[in-house]
Amino acid sequence: MSNVTPDKLALQRLYHWESTARDRVTLTQPMGGGEVRDFTWGQVADEVRRMAAHLQAQGWEPGAKVAILSKNCAWWLMSDLAIWMAGYVSVPLYPTLAADTIRQILAHSDSKACFVGKLDGWDAMKAGVPEGLPCISYPLSPPSAIQRFEGWASICERTAPLQGQPLRAADDLATLIYTSGTTGQPKGVMHNFGNFAWALNAGLKRIPMSADDRMLSYLPLAHVVERVLVEHGWLTEGMHIYFAESLETFTTDVQRARPTIFFSVPRLWVKFQHGVHHKLPPAKLDRLLSIPIVGGLVRRKVLKALGLDQCRFAAGGAAPMPVALLAWYRRLGLPVNEGYGMTENLAVSHLTVPGRNQEGTVGPCYEGVEARIDPASGEVQMRSQALMLGYYKAPDATRESFTADGWLRTGDKGQIDAEGKLKITGRVKDLFKTSKGKYVAPAPIEDKLVMHDTVEACVVAGANMGQPLGIVMLNAEAVARIPDASAKAEIADSLAAHLRGVNATLDPHEQLQCIVVVTTAWTVDNDVITPTFKVKRNRIEDLYAANYERWEASGRQVIWHDG
Repeated sequence: MSNVTPDKLALQRLYHWESTARDRVTLTQPMGGGEVRDFTWGQVADEVRRMAAHLQAQGWEPGAKVAILSKNCAWWLMSDLAIWMAGYVSVPLYPTLAADTIRQILAHSDSKACFVGKLDGWDAMKAGVPEGLPCISYPLSPPSAIQRFEGWASICERTAPLQGQPLRAADDLATLIYTSGTTGQPKGVMHNFGNFAWALNAGLKRIPMSADDRMLSYLPLAHVVERVLVEHGWLTEGMHIYFAESLETFTTDVQRARPTIFFSVPRLWVKFQHGVHHKLPPAKLDRLLSIPIVGGLVRRKVLKALGLDQCRFAAGGAAPMPVALLAWYRRLGLPVNEGYGMTENLAVSHLTVPGRNQEGTVGPCYEGVEARIDPASGEVQMRSQALMLGYYKAPDATRESFTADGWLRTGDKGQIDAEGKLKITGRVKDLFKTSKGKYVAPAPIEDKLVMHDTVEACVVAGANMGQPLGIVMLNAEAVARIPDASAKAEIADSLAAHLRGVNATLDPHEQLQCIVVVTTAWTVDNDVITPTFKVKRNRIEDLYAANYERWEASGRQVIWHDG
């Protein structure tokens, strides 16, 4: 059991802010059309208490599961707290899941009810919510969900607040966090309240937070990093959380929040860079940054345009960050710390130390975390007091996830240097062997390949081929230029030059035979990426493997593929 004091647990933190900062604004929610709604700690606690009373009145057994299917919003956080206050266990679902996956998770988790909130694709998702399952809508839910289910506001209006300070013990199950499914069916990772409290205590020693901080919540709260950093960081330190309205308003949302702490996944850090390069070409930006006084002005202007001019701590994770990308942001005046973790350890494993240039690694362990490399497989293994209780209803999978002496098997390959910094070199199962009998680790090559202004995502493949090949997905701006034959040729020439530059840094057996350019976006909807923008390698194989031999034999450096 995690060694934490009761006052650090989630519900106790809510009661603390309810009594000490009742009138302080803590959540800012865009309502559409430029309207914004603020919630004070007192308002948050009142609505949580009313919804908790409603849930408790349903008479479900203690520890019953209640699902949340919604994009990030104020009611998402209040739903989680209400579920806990009522004595139940929350089951967050990604707001981009297909109907079949929604149905599978709701059934597997034994969910008694579901909050159906802010969603873009509800029409395609609603078939996954069984008829007869009690559901509650939010003020920002799709109109058809508002018509079909009782609303949050009406329930709160007719329900008296739950009184007192109901407590949940550290070893009480708090949530099932379903994995994003890169390696098969999502698994329900069980975490208790003590795990979260311990993880925050360890995290705060590396990432100092306070009530004066501001964060923008836009990556799925169903994902472990947003859940720990945003939700539990908010509860622990009392910071001000802003929510994003939509992809179209994202720039405005960031400008409104002016976050002091900002986390993003590598794919979005790349998109931000491409946005800057679209307005200020790389050569020109590089030249301006080299001029002493002008460089400082340009840095401030660029960061202000991104909405990150007040950011004092930036981080990336969920997938490797290319070293060249990290160097670019550092030169811009925004060093990005890289973190490493997984759902099974509440994402609290490693993080680069703020103020130190540890690029190329994910830094040392957090305090209280231990890591080692398995000498036989090269796998990173770790242990801490934030390790999962196991996978829900999956004792065999749980046993397979741990070594005989209790260390978590991460599935990642890595190296630990003399200073304790960890370098991730790929996935244990991602390594593939070419027809020449040489092993290739795709991740380090992908870090280099993605560093082209037209590339949004990429995969290196080539098991049993003479040489590996790179498959790249172009960003929307590049795709829009393709109908122009001269622009298409320019992109191809630039990618060919990029290929030669990448190959010059690789060992002979790693060098890419060609780059295959795909113009069809890889999305959650077509099941190529997870909700956290990680590419599903097995899905890539399904889509493209039949073409590998033909592409290899073509003799071309850049191949266009429309499928």
